[in-house]
Amino acid sequence: MIHRLIQSFTMFLLVAAMPGSGLVLNEQAESTADLRAGKNFMAVPVYTEIEDQRILALFKGLRVSDVVDGMDAVGLQNIGIMDPEIHSLWRDTEHFTHRFVGVAITARYVPTQNPPAGKMSAEAYDEWAGNWYDQRSAEPFIPLIRKGTALVIEDAPNADVGTIGSYNILDWKSRGCVGVVTSATARDTDEIIIEHVPLYLKKVGRGIRPGRNELESVNRPVVCGSVLVIPGDIIVADGDGVVVVPRLQAEAVAKYARKIMEDDKAGRRDLYQKLRLREDDSVKK
Repeated sequence: MIHRLIQSFTMFLLVAAMPGSGLVLNEQAESTADLRAGKNFMAVPVYTEIEDQRILALFKGLRVSDVVDGMDAVGLQNIGIMDPEIHSLWRDTEHFTHRFVGVAITARYVPTQNPPAGKMSAEAYDEWAGNWYDQRSAEPFIPLIRKGTALVIEDAPNADVGTIGSYNILDWKSRGCVGVVTSATARDTDEIIIEHVPLYLKKVGRGIRPGRNELESVNRPVVCGSVLVIPGDIIVADGDGVVVVPRLQAEAVAKYARKIMEDDKAGRRDLYQKLRLREDDSVKK
């Protein structure tokens, strides 16, 4: 009797798993419902601040060119190199304070489908704009910023919008952000240059967010300068542009890049002596 029950139950499971069975249909229905509601397929790793600081120490002082050589050496040729149109807003050719190395956190803003404010009173406009900032185009990534953060923003590509301005970029810096990279625009650029916050951007913007863009996600994979940026990746930026180092390969990349940089400095120091040039920050150990 028990043997027959086991056989019957086994047959039930086999039938239920067959195409056309109710169980499979239910699973497919649930999967379809999940997909219709939206689903992310790329996992985002989470690292501790201690892990971030350890890896950042390996990249200290490295240039984009050194890191690109390191990427080549580990089999990542032409990977992670942002389009040259993503460039430094300002450059310090004495102490190189426009350079930075940081750990990526990300935000993605998209063009809006909602209409602009239209003509209204100043009071009504202020309320409308404030609601837009609060409900559609906020900065919930701020609590994620910590020492060594590089903020990477994918933004509405054709909107004349200053998602980044002189106030918020300075606020991000005060929380530990070492540099900002955007696929689009920033405004208040004269003030940002004076503030000496490293910023890499595509072009200058003028407008504000309300009526122009909306926040789509925070700390999800984004595309900036035609390359993928995953939160936790290492961002290296200087006058040559920006390179994104996949976190899993970062240690090997840094090791090779360090050798390239040290050999280059040693060789140029010899030439400086030969040419009787005063040593500068670019050749100091």
